[in-house]
Formats: sequence, C-alpha cells, structure tokens
Amino acid sequence: MKSVQETYAPQNRCFGCGPANDKGLRIRSFEKDGELVAEWKPEPHHLAFDNILNGGICGTLLDCHSNWAATMYLMEKNHMETPPCTVTSDFHVVLKRPTPTNTTLHLRAHVVEATADRAVVEASIEANGKTTVTCRGTFVAVKEGHPAYHRW
Repeated sequence: MKSVQETYAPQNRCFGCGPANDKGLRIRSFEKDGELVAEWKPEPHHLAFDNILNGGICGTLLDCHSNWAATMYLMEKNHMETPPCTVTSDFHVVLKRPTPTNTTLHLRAHVVEATADRAVVEASIEANGKTTVTCRGTFVAVKEGHPAYHRW
C-alpha cells in the first residue's frame, strides 16, 4: 500500500518525509479513521544517547507527519485532486518522556481547526503504549512565488 507521500510526492526530497531522500527519515503516513497514522522504527544513528531517540528527530517526525495531515485535510475540504503545498507556520513540541529506540513508534495526527488555506494539527508519538511526545502546529498552503510552491 502506498503512503500519502509516495502517492502525492514520490520525488520529494524532504529529510523527514521525502520518499526520494535515501538518507532521510522517510516516514510513511496513511489516512485512517479521520487521522493520519504512521509507524516508524529508529535506527542507531538517530540516538540522543543509549536507547533514547534524539529530540530533534522527534520534532522532525511530528513536523512532517502533521504537515501531511494538514495538506490531506485541506485537499479534501477544498475538493482538490492533488494536495496543496503546505509549510509549517509554527509548531510546539512537548517531550513528555524519553522516546525509546528499541521499538516501533506510532505517530498520529489530526486537524483540530482549519480555514480554507491553513490547518491547526495536534499530533503525538507513542512508544510501548505510552505517549512520549506531543505537538501542536499551524500549517499553511503557500501560493505561487513561495519557494515551496509546487515542490511536489
């Protein structure tokens, strides 16, 4: 099954979510029950220290996953055939507890409010049945002239 990234942006080179970035995190997000979900397994070079994921990697995972939640929501809301190019306007990450690296991580994101060109998303990372990281951010559809316009 193709992820939303593989479906709509197969040539995207984003470090967090780009399928075409061999050295990136390459998250694969899927729509399920009104949310965007993903599973991701850390590798040894993602460590902060033994068996604990780097906080910047946690932020990148949630930034990219949330951005895709926003773009998919806006695409559906605005009855578009392809997703708009969205960028992060702001996001706030809370590292609630250490995120272990010896397990598969579960990412979840959903839109909590939106207008025609922006969405506020809440997201989380769960490991071993516990929420380790949360995020809330605003993601905006960009217009022609912005460097991210039609980057997909």
